[in-house]
Amino acid sequence: MSEPIITVVGSFAVGMTIRASRIPVLGETLFGSNFDMGPGGKGSNQAVGVARLGAKAFFAGIIGNDKLGEIATDLYLKEGVNTKYLIKTDKKATGVGFIILNEKGENSIILDMGANKLMDAEFVDKIEPQIAKSDLVMSVLELPLEAAGRAMELGKKHGKCTILNPAPAVRLDENVLKNIEYLTPNETELRILLGLAPDDQTSNIELAKRLQSLGVKNLIVTRGEKGALVVTKKDLFELPGIAVDVVDTTGAGDAFNSGLAMALAEGKDLEYAVKFANCAGAIECKELGVIPAMGDRETVEGLYNKVYE
Repeated sequence: MSEPIITVVGSFAVGMTIRASRIPVLGETLFGSNFDMGPGGKGSNQAVGVARLGAKAFFAGIIGNDKLGEIATDLYLKEGVNTKYLIKTDKKATGVGFIILNEKGENSIILDMGANKLMDAEFVDKIEPQIAKSDLVMSVLELPLEAAGRAMELGKKHGKCTILNPAPAVRLDENVLKNIEYLTPNETELRILLGLAPDDQTSNIELAKRLQSLGVKNLIVTRGEKGALVVTKKDLFELPGIAVDVVDTTGAGDAFNSGLAMALAEGKDLEYAVKFANCAGAIECKELGVIPAMGDRETVEGLYNKVYE
């Protein structure tokens, strides 16, 4: 099979990670350890993820013309991600994210998306020829909504598979939702997408069906160690999570989306794709740092064969 072409209209940010015994409360200072600085941003992570899994990955984004932006260009050169549609700007700095990990590997994150905020529908329109020749188009909500929404719209226009990872979540209306073939929220994001409180007690299945009524074709609700809920027009099923020794959960959702995208772009059925995504997400949790932990094709397939075959 030839390598599928996957275009990610996405975000890049440099992640600065530190470990602590717990997340500090307001006004408190804690000692931390294991500081690490490296490339991040959900869109960027997903572009690297699909490249490692064997796709021809194209990343469309905006970075600052600064030292942190060089981390992006160095990364994409190393990982084989095409940067034809990566723009450098002097108007804003490269995005940054500050990540605190507790002893369980759970994270709290604060973002300043910087140059990513400059992306708009006009930017996405310029890459329409690339979208038209892609097998699959992905985007995230670390960008302005008009950019992510336009990526989904153009993907649908050209008959391409579209995936939106709605993080950080905002309420979405029918004009955006109708263009999404696969929507991949976690349980909190699922609620925010509908304008509900993050801890709303309505069942995941009911909320997924509400989103379908607004135009989304398929919902894959990620549930961390509990696995994933899949809701389509014709089917509904849950897949359990894969038990691993968790070191760092940062990037697990990005790895999951990369695995899902790769399998779908190769024409695999949805159940296989979600299982493959589960494996990619589980592998991501086993090592500190998003990019170092990201699995390649051999590693993900190896876990798939161990768990599902």
